[in-house]
Order: sequence, then structure tokens, then C-alpha cells
Amino acid sequence: MRKILVLVFLFSSFMFSQTPVPLNAKLEKISTGHVFVEGPVWKDGVGLLFSDMGSNCINKWSRENGTTVFLKPSFVSNGLSYDNDGNLILMQTGKRRVARLEKDGITQTSLANKFEGKRFNSPNDIAVKSSGTIFFTDPDFNIPPGEKAELTIKGIYRLGKNGSLKLLDDTFDKPNGICFSPDEKKLYVCESPKAIVYVWDVVDDSTLANKKLFYSIPEKGYADGMKCDAAGNLYCTGPGGIWIISPEGKLLDKIATPETPTNCNWGDADRKTLYITAQTSVYKIRLAK
Repeated sequence: MRKILVLVFLFSSFMFSQTPVPLNAKLEKISTGHVFVEGPVWKDGVGLLFSDMGSNCINKWSRENGTTVFLKPSFVSNGLSYDNDGNLILMQTGKRRVARLEKDGITQTSLANKFEGKRFNSPNDIAVKSSGTIFFTDPDFNIPPGEKAELTIKGIYRLGKNGSLKLLDDTFDKPNGICFSPDEKKLYVCESPKAIVYVWDVVDDSTLANKKLFYSIPEKGYADGMKCDAAGNLYCTGPGGIWIISPEGKLLDKIATPETPTNCNWGDADRKTLYITAQTSVYKIRLAK
């Protein structure tokens, strides 16, 4: 038995020799009892916000106060992010739109709800560029009950600060998680049911070029939300946990989670704690040595 354990350890060390996960890193459950959580986002002075799609609300978590309701109803918000002015941007599947929560914490402004006169399917996830432009995915799951799809495409879109809308890609079945590389020269989007991640070059802040297969998760299940770290490694939620992939498309490690993860984001003042939404719970893991 001892020899087997040693071999397993050596094999694991060989596979993940470049892992960014410290040896003493521990996954911690910080909030639970939710219906279906998504879209974690951190803001200094506020803490962590995350959607509970099943409860039609956005919750807030902080070390001082634990979990409290931040916004209800959220119109079944999914992905969340902040714009350059500190306003919360919501992917509202219940209203099939991209919306902004104004500074009063009550007023919600629709930023986009149609493409070429037809309603979006179900805006899902979001990445806000340093220029202020919003890139988002619009698959066709989570269309509200009793409503029908009006678009035949499931697109990746760019929403300019002036409200201009541009379709960037319509070759997906169900585009889901989306994020930029640290230098914003690359855009990653996953095709959820196939557990495949693609990468593009971002040209002039407005166009995608050179679509390539970046990584195919070798386990059955869905790929979902994802984020890059400062070194350009991609953290993709998928079957069994968080798949960490190098900028060259090589698997570096996998953070196992007790529940299937749906999304992740960086938090704390130094942005070195990874917050993970997973089914009914929210977890965090410190990735600073």
C-alpha cells in the first residue's frame, strides 16, 4: 500500500508540476442552502455578490455579515459584472436582456434586449473590457416558461458604451462562459454541452478573428463560467470542479468541488482568492502562497 501511495503522489506531481494551486490551499464553503447559484463578482467595500437564479435574487456575502439578500427580484439574473463606473451589470434571463443597476440600488436600466428586432434568447454570461465595452453570450437555455425563441442563432455579442450592438459569432450551439486574457488580446468562450473552450484574437476592441479550439475537457459534463488569473491561466468550471489550463492549452490542475461548479471569480483586496458558485452553495479557495 505504501508503494502505491508513493506512485500516486509522484504521478500527480508530474501531471501538475506547474500548478498555481498552493499545497496547503483548502476549499471552504461560505454560503449554502440556495436553489441554483451563479455569477459571482467581487467589489471592495461590498464583498461578494452572486445570483440565486432559483430564488430570483442576488445575494451578498461578506465576512462580517455572512449572506444577505442584495436585490430581489433580480429577474432571474445569471452572470454579473461591474462596468467602469462601478455599476452592476446583470444578465437577466427573466427579461431576456442586459441591464444595469443604477446607483440608487433600485432602478434597473435595459442596455440591450433585442438583436435586429428580435428578442434575445437568454443572456447568460458577461465580460467587461477595460474600454467599457461589454461582451456577452446568448444561448437558448433558460428562456422563461411560456415564451419562445425569436432568434435562430445563439450568439456572442459586443455591446458598445454608446449602445451599439454587434454580433461577433453565431457558430455555436450553446455559448456560455466568457472571459478575456489579462492583456485582453484573447477572448475565451465555452460551448457548454460539449465541454469545449474556444479562443479568438480580439481585433480593435470590436472584432473576433482566428477562432481556435483551446481545450476540450476530457470528462462527460458541461463547461460553464470561467476566468483567467494574472498569469493568463484559464479557470473553467466543469465536471467535477475547476479545470486550470495554461495559456498554451495544457491542463495544469483541477480543483475538486463537492457540487458541480457553475462559475467563478477573483476576490479579496489582492484578487487572489477564487470564489466559486456551485449548485446550492458558494465556496472559496485561497490561491496565494
